[in-house]
Amino acid sequence: MANPSEAIQCKPLEVSVGEKGIERAIKHLKRKMAAEGILRELKRRRHHMKPSVKRRKKMSEAARRRRKRQRIETP
Repeated sequence: MANPSEAIQCKPLEVSVGEKGIERAIKHLKRKMAAEGILRELKRRRHHMKPSVKRRKKMSEAARRRRKRQRIETP
């Protein structure tokens, strides 16, 4: 397990701008960032959260994922 003080090295996101234009490349980059969870992480780090609030948020996120999984499995 890595030391928490060490930075985690990740592969950078890359989008090639081809014949279709810069707008298409930006759209593709936004999709990749959403899939990786980068935007959610940035929003989460924007403000300090007390440990108790963080714990409640973590539990509610887990419950949300559970409900989503149950909706997918039921039909």
